[in-house]
Amino acid sequence: MSNLKKPYIHKHGTIACSIVETTPLVFKGRLYRFEYFRGHPWNIWTERKRSYFRLIDVQTGAPTAPFGWDYTMGYAYAEEDYVYAWGIAPTSAPGGWGGDTIQGWRSSDLTHWEEYGQLHLPGWQIYNTGVCKKDGVYTLLFECGAPAEEVGPHPFTFRFAQSTDLKNWTLTPTECAFQRDRYAGGPAIYTLPGDPNYYVLYLEAYKADNKYGIEFRNCIARGTDLIHWEYSPINPVLDFEPEIDRQIANPYLTPAMQELIMKAENINVSDLELCEFNGRTIMYYSWGNQHGTEFLAEASCNMPMADFLHSFFEEV
Repeated sequence: MSNLKKPYIHKHGTIACSIVETTPLVFKGRLYRFEYFRGHPWNIWTERKRSYFRLIDVQTGAPTAPFGWDYTMGYAYAEEDYVYAWGIAPTSAPGGWGGDTIQGWRSSDLTHWEEYGQLHLPGWQIYNTGVCKKDGVYTLLFECGAPAEEVGPHPFTFRFAQSTDLKNWTLTPTECAFQRDRYAGGPAIYTLPGDPNYYVLYLEAYKADNKYGIEFRNCIARGTDLIHWEYSPINPVLDFEPEIDRQIANPYLTPAMQELIMKAENINVSDLELCEFNGRTIMYYSWGNQHGTEFLAEASCNMPMADFLHSFFEEV
């Protein structure tokens, strides 16, 4: 039995419908939320049929101009004078998900975006991504469902590529993988100054007595070599809580949206992503049923991100 104590996570409530893959980041002293905005019918609240990416200024709520039209599963990373973003090239599959190319962009003003590098892996099915930096090397984590010889017998799993410039990427050896023995989804990856570990947030599937026979919770693991992983003894990091997750944190949600939120089934909390802002850990996550009914919610923890991540493995 572990003596570790989970940090208190304050769930603020739901802020959007049909938005899932979201990244909080700090750029030039301001907190932003990077969003992958799905097109209709995957987002029933818009008439646009094309997906795109945008950033939201969290303080003002103002969105940037869209970019990355038709790309999916976006992710963003800020460093010095640029925000970098990645998305997956669309395919003919439903939703355009599972492409074989990770496209990069960068911008210094969040208005003008230039293409910036690409990782093309023919025959692969790639979904969510994440990026971190350790010892001058950037690591790109990506969730994949094929090919079987890279993924293993239980897709989905996570693989990695590395770069020294965020533009030119090299696939790591096959043994560099996360959780080939069972499902893993919705990843995020982080590193901390002076800490040798990579911290991976991921979605774990649990057997359940519901019509799906399964439910999902966000968990955490860490490792130093992208091969061997230590799982937190106090997983999960975040669990679904139907009444709390349904709280309305955005007063501009329409009555129809709020009614859907109140009636929605909740067997999932996924796609948890973090950043630190003003000494606190800022979080966004998705809840719903993993079958098309999905909502974006925000949360926070009143401690720095390093303390938050460490607390799942050691006393802080």
